Amino acid sequence: MKNIAVIGAGTMGNGIAHTFAQSGFTVKLIDVSEKSIERGMATIAQNLERMVSKGTVSDEERKKTIGNIITYTDLKDGVSGVDLVIEAATENVDLKLSIFRQLNEFCNSDTILATNTSSISITQIGAVVDHPERVIGMHFMNPVPIMKLVEIIRGYNTSNEVTQTIMTLSEKLSKVPVEVNDYPGFVANRILMPMINESIETLYNGVAGVYEIDTVMKLGMAHPMGPLQLADFIGLDVCLAILNVMHDGFKNPKYAPCPLLVNMVRAGKLGIKSGEGFYDYSAGKKAEIVARQFA
Repeated sequence: MKNIAVIGAGTMGNGIAHTFAQSGFTVKLIDVSEKSIERGMATIAQNLERMVSKGTVSDEERKKTIGNIITYTDLKDGVSGVDLVIEAATENVDLKLSIFRQLNEFCNSDTILATNTSSISITQIGAVVDHPERVIGMHFMNPVPIMKLVEIIRGYNTSNEVTQTIMTLSEKLSKVPVEVNDYPGFVANRILMPMINESIETLYNGVAGVYEIDTVMKLGMAHPMGPLQLADFIGLDVCLAILNVMHDGFKNPKYAPCPLLVNMVRAGKLGIKSGEGFYDYSAGKKAEIVARQFA
């Protein structure tokens, strides 16, 4: 397995493409937007330059990594002849199902079809393709080139052979794969998102401010980043989407997103990606707390 296609050139997609390319795989990076591809490739180049400056990769490795990536705006062309497709599009179930229906048409019947979804059912995605035993979840963590974990999610029909292939492949990327079963939020987000949501509730209820909540969790619980800053880093829209999937999947009110989170997403305050969330990331500022009343 040497030829990989990655669908989506955003934060996760370009990180996945970077990681495979750095490990010697030929990667086809696909996005319908030429601008998104340009931004994705620029991000990969910047990250590699940073790694060269830190001495973690050589300049020759940087050049080889860039050379291993080919870009496409046409899905059919991009997935032609590959051994593995990893979908890393927006966390939207309708979009993902549409992509997998197209993959079912464009790919060979033995091509492994993976999704980087952080919460959507692998079984549901697999149901729209022939041979659903080849559909599996590969949930990478952000930033992909640095974070070691890959959550490997088995759908109801995912075969043992495909699971073992993807586990072994993840190890070849110098990652640590962990196999989990297909339930809303899997393991990572089933535990993480309620904590983030409760942190937002704590702010919403006026128990403490942004700095205080994050400081308690960093210094008291040894978290490298406070939950509100982490929510900004993930994207508040992504947090909301994952909570909605879990709330709908479990029918349990404990997963209901906090009204403050809902309002911030409606207002376009999505965190780092929009320049403002619980912190202000405007030009020249370093994660300053937004000076306004959240409650």
